[in-house]
Amino acid sequence: MTMTATNGDPAPVPERAAVTAAACLLNGLADTSRLTIVQHLALGEHRVVDLTEHLGLAQSTVSKHLACLLDCGLVTVRPRGRASVYSLAHPDATIQLLAAAEQLLALTGDAVTLCPTYGTGAR
Repeated sequence: MTMTATNGDPAPVPERAAVTAAACLLNGLADTSRLTIVQHLALGEHRVVDLTEHLGLAQSTVSKHLACLLDCGLVTVRPRGRASVYSLAHPDATIQLLAAAEQLLALTGDAVTLCPTYGTGAR
């Protein structure tokens, strides 16, 4: 999905499938609980009980969101004894995406949170 042109020419229109996939990815990260879990997994692997303790979320909430992230291919799980340990499937790319989002948020200031459609006051 290429949308920028470095030579000043108009950027090519991305294919519908690429845009749809990108929208699905961003939608998967759009939930505050899922994004918080992803940010925490960027620090290293964790069990569900660790995430519930660190993030103050209910076990059912963490498990539900981890299942979604697993289905999206964003996290992996492996057994450790009787527990399951979760980690980012693609840590470098995920950390780069989070860093790019932080950079864009810094550039837009309060515009995103003030957005009447998706901002904090829209809910």
